[in-house]
Amino acid sequence: MSKTISEELERKSIQYRREVLTIIKNANSGHTGGSLSAVDILNVLYNYTMNVSPANFQDANRDRYVQSKGHSVEALYVVLADKGFYPTAVLHTLNQYQSHFIGHPTRKVNGVEQNTGALGHGLSLSVGMALAAKLDGRSYRVFTLLGDGELEEGSNWEASMSAAHYDLDNLVVIVDYNGLQITGPIETVTGITNLRQKFTAFGYAVREVNGNSIPELLAIFDQLPFEPGKPNLVLAHTTKGKGVSFIENQVHWHHHVPTDTEFATAMLELDAAERTWGANNGNG
Repeated sequence: MSKTISEELERKSIQYRREVLTIIKNANSGHTGGSLSAVDILNVLYNYTMNVSPANFQDANRDRYVQSKGHSVEALYVVLADKGFYPTAVLHTLNQYQSHFIGHPTRKVNGVEQNTGALGHGLSLSVGMALAAKLDGRSYRVFTLLGDGELEEGSNWEASMSAAHYDLDNLVVIVDYNGLQITGPIETVTGITNLRQKFTAFGYAVREVNGNSIPELLAIFDQLPFEPGKPNLVLAHTTKGKGVSFIENQVHWHHHVPTDTEFATAMLELDAAERTWGANNGNG
């Protein structure tokens, strides 16, 4: 992994955050905080780690991505547009009448692998896809992104038992561990803690990473599979609302839509972040 790749992806994350806020503002709806926390993970997966593109999307050996935390679909839509699955302009139909770009992933949108959004289902789907690869002798890997609040759904733990039982080291589970859900901090809502110990007990090879650090994400995904015969778990510590100071770690921004003033302020912050990035990388 070169420094140039890391720098380019850091610049791209700033642009993705602009576009996430723009389409949510335009639609007057969306999940703002969770989309911003997941941007860096999706950026690295689609632009560095996964073998998937519009050109190979029908190839049986392409890597698969399932966004189990489907309510942060705006980040996925923006990244898929950047990859060329569809024109960026269609994102401005988000949540409009008869648009395929709705508030949860749907296979009617090019590049979306599975319908998700009913929380707790994505991991089960991913386990089945990873098991199918093993049975069919395919080389693809299956990546799925879960929300930390989503882990309150018991189906995740049933799926995890299956993943370990079938030695699915081609399965990569990533937890967007931002610590907040719609009604408050996850630790006060259900007290789900000790995630590293829990997933280890369920048979995963577990790694922890700063999920908003491009260099750390690049490095951790380069280590896949972490242990032969074990499903992979990346506990990605993120900041909900990452990238905009007044959105970060604020519960009410779970699906709050920015006002005109808030949107303008957020764009100014992201512009400043890009100038700082440029200055730090000799492009200022």
